Amino acid sequence: MRYSIPIVLFLTLYISSLTVRAASINQGSMLSNSCSACHGTDGKSPGAIPSINGKSARFIKQALTEFRSGNRASTVMGRHAKGYSDKEITLIADYFSSIK
Repeated sequence: MRYSIPIVLFLTLYISSLTVRAASINQGSMLSNSCSACHGTDGKSPGAIPSINGKSARFIKQALTEFRSGNRASTVMGRHAKGYSDKEITLIADYFSSIK
């Protein structure tokens, strides 16, 4: 069976993009482990702390960036956010936004 080059190329690129996305989610999942102490497993808070699962990546990224810079008031989040790079904040935001 012969496949045309464009189809094979498309399928290769598509599968590669899925692999990269899965790796990003796994990294975000690992980075988000520290969040579970307050925000609950997978960001589903059991109490007064806000749940963050399912929030948009944009919202989470903006909030973490504002906490990190001190532009958003916090008691604990500013200290946590200061430990993350822009890339790590993006990975965390993408992870929590992927949870439904």
